Formats: sequence, C-alpha cells, structure tokens
Amino acid sequence: MVRTLPEADLFVDARARLGEGPVWDDRSGRLVWVDIEGRAIHSTDIASGSTTSFPMPLPVGIAVPRRSGGYVAALEDGFHAVDADGRTQSIAPIDNEGGRLRFNDGACDPAGRFWAGTVADDVRPGGGALYRLDPDGTITTVLEGVTESNGLGWSPDGTILYYIDSGEPEPRVRAFDYDTDTGRIGWEPYDLIPFPGGAAVPDGLVVDTEGCLWVALWGGSEVRRYSPTGGLLATLPVPVSQPTCPAFGGPDLSDLYLTTAWQGLDERQRAAEPLAGHLLRTRPGVAGLPAGVFAG
Repeated sequence: MVRTLPEADLFVDARARLGEGPVWDDRSGRLVWVDIEGRAIHSTDIASGSTTSFPMPLPVGIAVPRRSGGYVAALEDGFHAVDADGRTQSIAPIDNEGGRLRFNDGACDPAGRFWAGTVADDVRPGGGALYRLDPDGTITTVLEGVTESNGLGWSPDGTILYYIDSGEPEPRVRAFDYDTDTGRIGWEPYDLIPFPGGAAVPDGLVVDTEGCLWVALWGGSEVRRYSPTGGLLATLPVPVSQPTCPAFGGPDLSDLYLTTAWQGLDERQRAAEPLAGHLLRTRPGVAGLPAGVFAG
C-alpha cells in the first residue's frame, strides 16, 4: 500500500527562480542550496531560518561543502572553489561551448569525489555530460550524450550509483554498479524506476538510511519514495508544481528539505502557487544519510 505523507510546508521565503541542490553542512548546522538562474549560493541556518547569500558571476548548478573549508561549486564554466566570503577561484574548467551549456545538480560520493552534470541552454538531446571531480583536481567525463543531467545519489553501502537524465523522452532512475575505491561505474546499468513520457519529470533525488530513494517530480507537485528495488512506497504532496530536489538535514538528519522553482510560470500560475521558488520542509519519519563532502 502506498502511503501519503503530510504535505511539506514553507521553511524559507526564498523566491528562487530555479532553486536546486540542497546539501546539509553538519559543520555549520546550515543547509546550502543554490538558485541557478539567480546566480547565487544560499546558506540557511536551520535554527533561525536566516539565510546568507553569495552572488556568483555565472549560473551555479550545485555547491557542496569542502573538507579544507568553504565550498566547491559547479558554475557554468566548470568547478570553482568558494571561500567563506563567497569569492570564487576556478579549479577545473570545462568546455561549455561559449556559455551554451551549464551545470545542473550534482553530489559528492562517499569518498569525497564531486559529481555534476550539464544541460544545454536549448535542452538539445545529448548536448550535456556527467563529470567527476576528484580530490586532486582531476576532472573526468564519465558519461556523454546526456540531455539534462539531474539527480545523483548512492546506496547506503556506496556500491550503487543512482542517476537521472531528466531530458530523455521517457526518463528513468538508472542504477550503476559503483566502485568507491576508484570512482568508476559499471557499464551495464539497469532501469530501476521508469517514468512515462509526457508526464511529470523526475528531477533531484536523495537516499535515506533504509536505502530508499526520494525523487522530486517536476510538474508533478510531489516527491515520491521508492524502495531499493524500485517499488513505490509513499508520496509527499507539495504545494507547488515544480519541486526540484530533496535533501535530509538537521542534527539527526530527519528533516526533509525541498527546493522549488517558479521558472516558466506565468503571472496567473505564480499567483496560484505563492510558495513556488521557496524552500520547504517536512519530517517524513525516516532519516537520511550524511551528505558527501568534497575531499580536496
């Protein structure tokens, strides 16, 4: 039986055009997330709800805590170090075709490697790629021919990588065998969770301590919880049509945070969705895994 969980509520009046990539930073007790089109990294203190924002020079797809301090962010032109004052320094550029590509979501694996992927400005099929940034600064193109790189997550034991390309005609959550020692993926992935074309699109994802996947549905006004074998377990309704990415946070990792977007909504639609673009929160009754930290 599929459970329906209590609806997520407003946590931060964020008004992000395209909120994305929430990551719990247990060093500071803050949730780090981005507004891709607003070109900003946000850091929210969960005790007070106050948010510090760092303007970025380019669209930013994801920012993750860095073991040596500050953050590493995937900006439009590559990976950048970001210090505590928001200053950036390029550490691994990519060929973004003169600004026609940008990063869109990512995550660190359990060993501290930073994974993030791209999408073309016209979302042309196969225009993007999935990259891995190792702690020594080496950048590797892991997958080519990606249309809209999106959700990434690992099983609790780190042996499975889950991945979503939202731009496929019939998007799905794919599962790859994963070697945490080398960061290599198996080349025979399997489709864990299929989604019909033309319906709500799977966006960001996060994995909980039971190995279950939480997937945000862009255009679907909900987050779904799936078992490790792909069975639908629960739905979490949200008061916006475009949830983008869930993340567990808080001292016990039992709060579920959710970024959202108002990108593409007209004035009438925005009036009907006053929480679009805000940061939402709920307590789903399960806890998440610690977020990966970049080891470089």
